[in-house]
Formats: sequence, C-alpha cells, structure tokens
Amino acid sequence: MEHPLFIYNTLTRKKEQFVPLHEPFVGMYVCGPTVYGDAHLGHARPAITFDILFRYLSHLGYKVRYVRNITDVGHLEHDADEGEDKVGKKARLEKLEPMEVVQYYVNRYHKAMERLNVLPPSIEPFASGHIIEQIEYIKEIINHGYAYVSNGSVYFDVPKYSRDFHYGKLSGRNVEELLSATRQLDGQQEKRNPADFALWKKASPEHIMHWPSPWSEGFPGWHLECSTMGQKYLGETFDIHGGGMDLVFPHHECEIAQSVAHSGHDAVRYWMHNNMITINGQKMGKSLGNFITLDEFFTGSRKDMLSQAYSPMTIRFFILQAHYGGTVDFSNEALQAAEKAYERMLDGWKRLNELKPSETSTVDVADLDRKCHEAMNDDLNTPVVIAHLFDACRAINQVNDGKASISETDLQQLKATFKTFLFDILGIYDERESGSVNLKPYEQAVDLLLDIRKEAKSKKDWATSDLIRNRLSEIGFDVKDTKDGFEWKVK
Repeated sequence: MEHPLFIYNTLTRKKEQFVPLHEPFVGMYVCGPTVYGDAHLGHARPAITFDILFRYLSHLGYKVRYVRNITDVGHLEHDADEGEDKVGKKARLEKLEPMEVVQYYVNRYHKAMERLNVLPPSIEPFASGHIIEQIEYIKEIINHGYAYVSNGSVYFDVPKYSRDFHYGKLSGRNVEELLSATRQLDGQQEKRNPADFALWKKASPEHIMHWPSPWSEGFPGWHLECSTMGQKYLGETFDIHGGGMDLVFPHHECEIAQSVAHSGHDAVRYWMHNNMITINGQKMGKSLGNFITLDEFFTGSRKDMLSQAYSPMTIRFFILQAHYGGTVDFSNEALQAAEKAYERMLDGWKRLNELKPSETSTVDVADLDRKCHEAMNDDLNTPVVIAHLFDACRAINQVNDGKASISETDLQQLKATFKTFLFDILGIYDERESGSVNLKPYEQAVDLLLDIRKEAKSKKDWATSDLIRNRLSEIGFDVKDTKDGFEWKVK
C-alpha cells in the first residue's frame, strides 16, 4: 500500500502500521452496549469511532468482519462481582421479563444508530446466546490452572496468572498494589484474593437470569463474554479490539488475562480506545446519572441541559470534529458551532454540484484526495480531513463568486473526493434532503416565491422583492442573491 494506515495501539502505547493477520481479511471486535437503558452521547462516540474505522478499512479494500456484541446478562451494578444484574434489576423494577427489557432497548439502540448513520456490524452476538461456549471456555481456564471453584462460583486466579504472565500490561496498573489490597469486601469472602474476578457466578435465589453449569445454577462473568464471543467469530487471534477508554481496566485487562490463560497467547493484535465525552470535565455515563440520551438530543426535550434540539448529523459532525483519542467536552455552544459547520459543509457540496467548469483552474484542489488519505492514515484523523474539506469549500465559494475558475477535470476530481470522504468515509448525509420530513414540496414553494421576487426585482418592484425576502427571513430562511439568481437555506 502506497500510504499505509497507522493506528494507535493502547497495548504498546504507540502508533503502529496496521498489517492484518490474513490480508485482505480483517477481524474487528468492539464492545457494544449493556441494554438496560437508552443510548446516550457516551454510547454514540465508540459507535461512530469504530464505524469510521469499519468504513475506512472497507474503503482501503479490506474485507472486514465487524463483531459488536450486546451485553444482556452478567454485567452487575458498579461493574463489580457482587450485586444485581443491570438488566435483571430493570426487569424487576418494571415487572417485565429480562428479555423484554433487552429487546426494547436493543430496538431503540438500533434506531438511534441508524439515525446517526452508523453501519450495522457484520455480526451482533448476544451474551445470553453463548452460554454453552462460555462454560467450555471456563473449563479450559480451569484445566490450565488459572481459575478455581468456590461455593459454586468460578474465579480467575490473578496472583497465579501474574507469576507466569503480566496482568496489568494494557492499563499499566501495578499488579503488586492490586494484590496487596488485603481488605475483604462484603460478600467477597469466597475469593482467594480481592483482585480475582468472576468467570461464573452462582445465582442467588432472587437472581432472575441463570443457567445450569458444572459448578452451579448461575450466570457468566461480564469480562468472559467478550473473550468467548471474540474467539468464536474471529478466531484465537484477531486484528483489532475496540471500545471506550473506560473499558481498559478492568474489562479489557481481564479479557487479555482470560485469552492468555485459555489459549496461551493474546487474542488481540491492536487494542484501540476512544476517549470519553465529558460534561463539565466529568465522564458522561449512566452510572453517574449525568447523561443525555440520544433521543433527548434529537427532540431537545432536556430543557435543563439543552438549549435546542440537535439533529443526528449535528451530533455525528460534533464527534468527528475531535480526534477519537481526545476528550470531547459537551456544551450547547460546541454543538451549535458543529451545526453551523455541518451546514456550511453541505452548502459547499451543493455549490460544487452547480459550478460551471472553465478551460483552466486557478484554484488548487488537485492535492485534496492525497491530503485526506494522509490524514485518515494517520490514526483516523477526522478533524484534519474536515479542515481539508473546508479548504475545498473556500475554493468552491471563490469559483461560485466568479473570483476563480476550475477546469472540468479538477471539478470531477473534486466531486469524487468530496463524495468519498464526506459521505462514504465520514458517513455524513444531508438531512435537509433525506430527513423524515419530505422537504421537496416546500423547497419548490420557496423557489416559487423567490422566482416571483426575482421577477419583481426585474420590474424594479422593490417593495414586493423586500417583502418576500423579509418574510422568508422571519420564518427562518436565509436568502442570498447571487450573480445567477439566488440561494437559500434554512437558518
């Protein structure tokens, strides 16, 4: 490949050239949602980040098997080994079957992802659908001596594993400190060491979701599910494992330990993590209660935190304006700026399609494709791609205003590059044309009014001309006179 792709590997703490295990095939696993509530802005970020990676790898010609799981059992409150199952608790409070809760929120998650133009993964396995595989996986870990049974539960033996391997290498945690924490937590007496984690939990009588196993009637541990499903669909070694930075420890650290204990080696070659969305510097999350659901953004219903409704593409553009490895602090001002930027970009695309070519070019757009590829190859640098596209918009505006010219060849190349990067790779679409509201009739009505205004101007009937423009402005339309007639957009 002329310009290879480099991605930041959390495991080695550096950017590395991406070389797939079995080119042209790429195996990619991303931790999906725990489905006991509506998706919020914090869920949108990993979904969009790894959607961009999925799209870009496909653009480069790789055949990607993208697995994104649904956690519907075993994820206990506070990410702990004790307490209630998050889905089970919701089911108990709502007096529903747990799978009713799961189905309801999975449907809503899919709908929100569709609105954000996040492509569906190749496979979306449910943890509850892979209990047999998880039991077999645990048996292997026990056989290799890295897990023990205690009162019907099975725990991973972290001290024993750390003597043979390196527990803590992904997160950089000091394993001695973890192991010297001698305090016994309530209900954790059955663990040999507080750092040990559950592979299988014996279900208490009130626990709703449980399955038979060789050790007890119980349910799998949260970390185990991803190791098992990743191996089932992508093999004992695969290319990329992604997720939010909040999963590095303990979730992904435990996944590494499980796969090494099970198979004798790491399953994953490149670990990728998107950074957090924060509100006033604090991580946005369900457990902290400071989150805004995607539906609340789309409808603007959270008047305490939102000054207006924000469309799905505004949210997507807002997230892509920052590099996935940096934090993004939510604010109304930042979202309003993203909304304006998104509209400016689409205006550029609309003008580009109306440009008339000249014999020669006085604008420099020939390098745009190369620059955008270079930015994407540098660890998916979407803000730099967006900056390059805005540079192109400035050139488009110059040609549109008659201050520059563009040749037919450059014009076609510019259209192709714009389409590839804005729509195919960044996954942006024009909501004004493809929203749920059918805009076509009212577009025709506005055009009709502006045609009447144009005629009034030609007859020097300034009163009618101004009246139409001013009334349209009051309703919420921006009208701009151009050398060829007029342009308009919704404010």
